[in-house]
Amino acid sequence: MSKEDRGFMARAIRLADKGRYSTHPNPCVGCVLVRQGEIVGEGWHVRAGKEHAEANALLEAGDGARGATAYVTLEPCSFHGRTPSCAQALIDAGIKRAVVAVEDPDGRNAGKGLQMLRDAGVEVISPVMQDSALGLIVGHVRRYTEGRPYVRLKLAMTLDGKTALANGESKWITSAEARADVQRLRAASAAIVTGVQTVIEDDPELTVRAEFLDVEYKEEVLAIDRPVYVLDSGLRVPGGAKLLRRASTVLVCVEDRAHDVPGVEVLGLPGASGQIDLPVLLAEMARREHSEVLFECGATLAGSLVAARLVDELVIYVAPKLIGGGGRSLLNLPEIDRMSGLVDLTIDDVRKVGADFRITARLA
Repeated sequence: MSKEDRGFMARAIRLADKGRYSTHPNPCVGCVLVRQGEIVGEGWHVRAGKEHAEANALLEAGDGARGATAYVTLEPCSFHGRTPSCAQALIDAGIKRAVVAVEDPDGRNAGKGLQMLRDAGVEVISPVMQDSALGLIVGHVRRYTEGRPYVRLKLAMTLDGKTALANGESKWITSAEARADVQRLRAASAAIVTGVQTVIEDDPELTVRAEFLDVEYKEEVLAIDRPVYVLDSGLRVPGGAKLLRRASTVLVCVEDRAHDVPGVEVLGLPGASGQIDLPVLLAEMARREHSEVLFECGATLAGSLVAARLVDELVIYVAPKLIGGGGRSLLNLPEIDRMSGLVDLTIDDVRKVGADFRITARLA
């Protein structure tokens, strides 16, 4: 791999990132076509059902693709799904070389696209800048390798670790800038999960709000329907809840308590001690093609996720405010009676958002 290869692959990765908020349930992919050191075409995948990155790059390149090198962030697809095979399209266009960042974990592909290229006489170099490309498709990889989505848990607290007053009031702990930042977290997610207690106390809408979303292809991003799953083991959700006005809301209950609720889907799942089995829920969400899932929930559900080690990434907004001992705590975790039992986190990023700090961490 030459310095030139790394430079063009970095360009393809930046292009792929343009689709971060709009490609669900597909992964975001970028492609750059280069001939004699010059870019002749480039593209990225914008939305499921529309042209893939390779097709967009080939369209721009036209006859210039013949004899070119294709830099692609994810293995070109070997099969005809919503769109034709990208591996075959590259072959038909006459590329002579393919530099690919990551092999696709999707079993329908999983090396078959690379083999198609090799069988057609195309030189294939892979993996290239794999770690950088994987950062764009963490949910796609998790879904096809582990059968569950990539799970983010969003939390917000004061500097003394409180999320609300003792009476439950919490609007607003964090700044307007932090709340706008949450819109990008929602937009990057294929689905959002909350608990019935949050619905009862806050009556949220959990939508991606246009006025706070400053991203390319905003119309495409807003057109995506991101279902909200409300974990409600006994179906206690209030009849007037805002989320019940959305046809894409899913009420998740313990299967033996399931009954019809007008206008929304009721999903009955196995449970234990009256609580929904979280690994079963995540497996079902993966089956529904949800690759990245955002949990916006209260302390009990958040604590259950952490205790079960089902969280891939914690995003914690910390406001420079104090509530005091009477406030509600961030997480309800099982009581720990020795220091060796503490839940250790690895902090990957800390940055200022408005007046607040955003901490991105994972379970150690």
